[in-house]
Order: sequence, then C-alpha cells, then structure tokens
Amino acid sequence: MTNESAFDPTGKDPFALFDAWLAEAESSEINDPNAVALATVSSDGWPSVRVVLIKGRDDKALHFYTNYTSRKAGELDATGRAGMSIHWKSLRRQIRLVGRVERLPDHVSDEYYASRPYGSRIGAWASKQSQPLASREDLIARVSQTEADYPENPPRPPFWGGYRLVPHEIEFWHDGASRLHDRFCFRLKKPDQPSSGWDIQRLYP
Repeated sequence: MTNESAFDPTGKDPFALFDAWLAEAESSEINDPNAVALATVSSDGWPSVRVVLIKGRDDKALHFYTNYTSRKAGELDATGRAGMSIHWKSLRRQIRLVGRVERLPDHVSDEYYASRPYGSRIGAWASKQSQPLASREDLIARVSQTEADYPENPPRPPFWGGYRLVPHEIEFWHDGASRLHDRFCFRLKKPDQPSSGWDIQRLYP
C-alpha cells in the first residue's frame, strides 16, 4: 500500500478548490452538480435538512435563494447559523461547510431573480413555501392568477431573496482505497473574521 496521498490541498485557497471541484462535477454529474444539503436548527434545537442549489459566491461566502417565509428562512434568520454538505457520487468527493448566514443585499437578489426563467419567477410569487396546501389545484390557480397579474417581467417578490453562508470551517473529503479516505479541514484562524486566513488539518478517515 502506497504512502502517497491521493489528494493534498495544503497551501491552497478553499474557495478556489471548491470552484475547481464544482467545475469537474459540472461535466460528470447527471443533474444539479450545485445541489447541497442545507442544515438548520429550530429555536428548540431540532435540526432540519433540505437540498438547495448554490447560485453563486463572493470571496467569502456561498449564495443560495429561497422564500423568506419558509421554515428554512425562519431558522436561518433566528440563529444566523447553518451547515452544508455536498456529495458528488461520480467523483467520489464531498465538501462540508459550517458558518454564519446572512441575507444578501436586495440588489443582488434582484439581479439573480431577473436572470431566472419566467415560470420560475411566477412560481416564487405563487408559492407560500412551507405553508399547508389544500390541493395542487389551489397552487395552479395561484400560478394562473399571478401570470395574469404579471404577464411579463414580474418584479422580485419582497418575501423572496438570497442568503450567503460565510463558512468558518470547510472540509474536503476524497475517496480512498480500502476506505482510507483523504480528509482535510480548513478552519479560519479567527472564526468571526473571514479575512483572518485558514489553518488546515488532515483528519483520520
């Protein structure tokens, strides 16, 4: 058995590495290579996980979008904390992130919303995300009414927009033979200061 590491990100920027892995996944994953499991927690400590799509990033954070009246948004706004996990089966890779969460500025959400297909923009208006729905017919009726209200170029709903996850911990996992995987964890030197630089530690698989 070789002693050589199949993967060693020492000295690399974790966001640049994330971009590189995502770019590879875009050419190999069948659907939604940007899909991540987003974990939040309620005020009484109960966790909740769902899949969202990463829709951009800045130098310190990953961006995603949702209805601000949804369960996830309520928990994000209440705690300001979240975790993410992304798994690319074909590449045998995972990335795990933990950090604080904040809403994106309105102009960023406006720009992304305007880039979406018309049907998706209408859907954002029509859906009372996470609220009880009596029947699918009721949803279709709301969609029809919204299309009548906005036959073209609907504005962004005030209850819909983006968040940014600013991680203080990013772990990269690369599959290894005999389950001797390579795991490296980047941690900010000062968790509340995204510009403080990263420490990196290899972890047992």
